[in-house]
Amino acid sequence: MPLLFVITLLWAFSFSLIGVYLSGQVDAWFSVLSRILLATLVFLPFLKPRLLVSKDIALLMGAGAIQLGLMYSFYYHSFLFLSVPEVLLFTVMTPIYVTLVNDLLDKQFHPRFLLAAAVATLGAIAIRYDGINENFVTGLLLVQGANLCFATGQVLYKRQFSQRNIPQHSVFGWFFVGASMVAIICYALFGNPERLPQTTTQWGVLVYLGVIASGLGYFGWNKGATQVDVGTLAVMNNLLIPAGIVVNVLIWNRDADLLRLALGGGIILLALAFNSPNLGKTRIADNP
Repeated sequence: MPLLFVITLLWAFSFSLIGVYLSGQVDAWFSVLSRILLATLVFLPFLKPRLLVSKDIALLMGAGAIQLGLMYSFYYHSFLFLSVPEVLLFTVMTPIYVTLVNDLLDKQFHPRFLLAAAVATLGAIAIRYDGINENFVTGLLLVQGANLCFATGQVLYKRQFSQRNIPQHSVFGWFFVGASMVAIICYALFGNPERLPQTTTQWGVLVYLGVIASGLGYFGWNKGATQVDVGTLAVMNNLLIPAGIVVNVLIWNRDADLLRLALGGGIILLALAFNSPNLGKTRIADNP
């Protein structure tokens, strides 16, 4: 679980970087493409194709296509309709999707996981719920599409690698290859080459998001997902919300209700404690 906390802190900056420096200025499809291609380049040198059979490679590419390729397609466009805090707020359903996707694949129901996710969702909602703009329906649907893709990819990856003794950095390149295929097709169909980055700052943000936030971040997050049970994974998804708002407030001086932030963050931590009474025992193999 410590790995999930580290990646949460790392990703806390991504929301504001996208909202402040890229949204409405750089073509969203190009942002998605560049971020994924840079992440792919990070892991291609470590790729050892013989470690996985063709079926497993296809499954890993599929997880990447869903969790990263499709998710980014929804996620980046949501910033055209919503503010950074609103995007953060609308991600509160991700834990529910994590538990429900896992239950759907297991063909059974885990009430403890769903309850932990529901408590975390209440905590996230408590953080910030104020006026939303006229485009909120479109933005809400885009974020929910991103949430569902992100949750599905996490669960698929966790189920594939929780019980396997494979050096994950030697196969994770397939994850980004699958995501790259989606990003290339989307940019070819919908991209606007006239809206490429115009400043050094914008290029720098894209490099950071691609190499660090995506490349190292998604590997760390998915590896961390294999070390915890599904309920803890669901709760950890919502810790991104207070972390992202704190970064947004401290660095970019956005208005936020600090009392609500503290209250909501406390509720999320209680949900995490409820699901994992013994935080030291993080390897719970609840999936085949």
